[in-house]
Amino acid sequence: MSDKIEVKGTVASQGVDEKAGSDGYRNSDVEVPVDSQVEADLNVTEHDLAEAKELASRLTLEEIRPMIEKVLIIHENDPNFPFSIILRIKAFLGNEAIFDNPEKHAVLIEEMKLEAALITVNSPYAEVRAVVDNHDDMNIPCSTIRTWVIGVGFSILLSFINQLFSIRQPMITVQANVAQLLAFPLGKAFEKMLPDAGFTLFGVRHSLNPGPFSRKEHMLITIMANVSWNQPYTNNIIWVQYLPSYFNQSYAGQFSYQIFIALSTNYIGYGMAGIIRRFLVYPSYCVWPASLVTIALNAAFHNDKNTPVESPFGKVFTVSRIKFFGLSFAAMFVYFWFPNYIFTALSVFSWMTWISPNNVNLSTITGFNNGLGVNPWPTWDWNTLLFDQTDPLMIPFFSTFNKFIGAAISGCIIAAFWYTNTYYTGYLPINSNRVFDNTGGLYNVSASIDDRGLFDAAKYEAYSFPFLSAGSINGYLFFFAIYAAIISYAYLYHRHEIMMGFRALYNSFRKNRDGRGEQYQDVHNRLMAKYPEVPEWWYTVVLAIAIAFGCAGIAHWETNTSPGVVFYGLALCALFVVPVGIVKAITGIEVTLNVLAEFIGGSWVAGNALAMNFFKSFGYVTCAHALLFSQDLKLAHYVKIPPRQTFAAQMIGTLVSTFVSVGVLNFQINQIPNVCTVDAPNRFTCPGINTFFTASVLWGTVGPIKVFGRGGMYTWLLAGFPVGFAVPIVVYYVNKRFQKAWMRQIHPIAIFYGALSWAPYNLSYIWPAVPLAYFSWVFLKKRYLGFWSKYNFVLSASFSSAIAIAAIIIFFTLQWTEVPLDWWGNSVTSQGCEGTACTLYTLGEGEYFGPRIGEFH
Repeated sequence: MSDKIEVKGTVASQGVDEKAGSDGYRNSDVEVPVDSQVEADLNVTEHDLAEAKELASRLTLEEIRPMIEKVLIIHENDPNFPFSIILRIKAFLGNEAIFDNPEKHAVLIEEMKLEAALITVNSPYAEVRAVVDNHDDMNIPCSTIRTWVIGVGFSILLSFINQLFSIRQPMITVQANVAQLLAFPLGKAFEKMLPDAGFTLFGVRHSLNPGPFSRKEHMLITIMANVSWNQPYTNNIIWVQYLPSYFNQSYAGQFSYQIFIALSTNYIGYGMAGIIRRFLVYPSYCVWPASLVTIALNAAFHNDKNTPVESPFGKVFTVSRIKFFGLSFAAMFVYFWFPNYIFTALSVFSWMTWISPNNVNLSTITGFNNGLGVNPWPTWDWNTLLFDQTDPLMIPFFSTFNKFIGAAISGCIIAAFWYTNTYYTGYLPINSNRVFDNTGGLYNVSASIDDRGLFDAAKYEAYSFPFLSAGSINGYLFFFAIYAAIISYAYLYHRHEIMMGFRALYNSFRKNRDGRGEQYQDVHNRLMAKYPEVPEWWYTVVLAIAIAFGCAGIAHWETNTSPGVVFYGLALCALFVVPVGIVKAITGIEVTLNVLAEFIGGSWVAGNALAMNFFKSFGYVTCAHALLFSQDLKLAHYVKIPPRQTFAAQMIGTLVSTFVSVGVLNFQINQIPNVCTVDAPNRFTCPGINTFFTASVLWGTVGPIKVFGRGGMYTWLLAGFPVGFAVPIVVYYVNKRFQKAWMRQIHPIAIFYGALSWAPYNLSYIWPAVPLAYFSWVFLKKRYLGFWSKYNFVLSASFSSAIAIAAIIIFFTLQWTEVPLDWWGNSVTSQGCEGTACTLYTLGEGEYFGPRIGEFH
């Protein structure tokens, strides 16, 4: 068959142009090889295309038709999938003449064969192909003795450090990327130092040194670290229950109570992750961008292959991934000392406010700390771009750009609120996430509750209505919008994939039926099918036991809360976990349910802050855990770690870290004098716990009904629900009507996510990522695919790892010992309105704004 294709333009957006040739392409004198056409359309390297050609030569027209039909169903609305391919697939499937007279359409058929073969033997996404191997060696050691020693060691270390310093100001957090970085030299040391001695158990030999430290061992250690570095959310509840300065409930100091509720929230998330893996792990369209960075670092350490690639600098790059990682890591490690300690103005580069620090309008519009952050280049600190756990090299360009569009639109709304003094926002800082009283001071929740922590109507009416800043009002508006939008979005854009998940889940409970079945037959699922799957009942038992622990913890102790809160919270999680998970898997951004959980929980159990906290834990936190564990399952899926070994690693890592965190919590409560007060040693003043207590009382005791309900000041914000529900519908049908390539890049959830990313963040955190993301995901990926594939995710991993290591060293060597570096470059960022937030209006002595005392209830 000819390797040449006569290119006749592209398929028209509304069917095939009447002047087009028989294959649906406009006539042209330019001839381009089929391979080059597919290579350009699918962003595929020559190596990957050569692998696909072998299969394509064996495919028949009858075989590729159902394959291409399935591709269209799954990827038609997928913003990560090339639109030009979608158009050609539609031309292929929509022209019956191709199947009646295939000899007249040999060129288009050849291209469809190549594309079907490529999707069969590899991932349809260039970013996945860049770092994920589409081959597997089942003999590579994985669950070894050294894996468990190093993995459990990091589970203990990370949970211990993060819990201990979680109550310090400033706090320090050691994440899993640090463990991943340090695990490699430890694994190599075990490889060099330990003998090949061991034992045989159930026919399998377990050796102290089974050979070279493998990428599967390394990733299993990383997965254990991933499930361990976060301390249990329920520890926050324990703090506000136990301390005399809060609710003073002494029973909360009992270890049995603490461990019951901690294990419950952690393992409910894991049980749900296992059950929904057919929705979020097996499908190829669930890319999970953050996982690719983790895998890139893993591949840099273990992949000896070093292919020369053409670079944008006019020469061929032969630097290996591990050497590139080392060089970029060292560069960022040294550089980060400047914006983080030596010259902090590089981080908070609000240079326009330095012209006139006390100019209210200038600081309001351009300020980094207390303004809207409108600045052409507001930071030279890579860490600033990581504010939401993503970076411009990690997530697709369309995600970054949609976030920016949403933030820019809502920035105008915030400015309009503030300058018109809507709801008295002019008396408050424009972009604060705090709650204020009618004098502009921080809201004192103790002035609205009795000595038992319950709502006191008389005290509340004599004090103040809770007021929100313009940034917070905007945030609640778009939070309400995004919760409704994600439901309509999931139905319109992903209903076919969700139904596939339900069919696979149903089949998994049927005898002699594989849960993967024929639903998921991409290369990674085919490779993973060789390993024994984790039975569905394993996850079901974990979920049931975790629910029992939660009910027992709430019912046995005097929590004044019904165990029903566990099931109501789970219902909230069950409704949203798949839609939220799909969005995160595709875009890299996560829609958290914290505001919705506070809103529903506070309305349902009005006046009971503790019950609201439990609802929040089982509704929001379990969903967040389910997504975190699902991401780890995708990591294991990509690296081909046997599912049962992943199950054991996640279970044991979670168990170890939970007991360590709760043990450290007990030490903090009982052994640190004056903890969570201004007199606490080593600055263990608990700033996060204070914020948690304020939110607990405000939304659980005062309650959202008084704020958002009938007669509340902010009732109109509930309009976000219907508006949010309608927006994806409008976008979907407009896109369906006009079918433009750029319209497929409009992602309503990402836009809403950007719109709610204010208070305390602003455009200074979001805008710098846009040009960087464009350079990486559009310019480099399109023109220098080999270079981008080899280095993009390695660079992201190296920068994040270098910042993590440098931050730890700076913290313990300089910030812990409070070594000051006082000069202009560190003080200019806190001058004028950037130091203390300015307001549009001020009050006179004895004055207050808002409803008069006695007029609100």
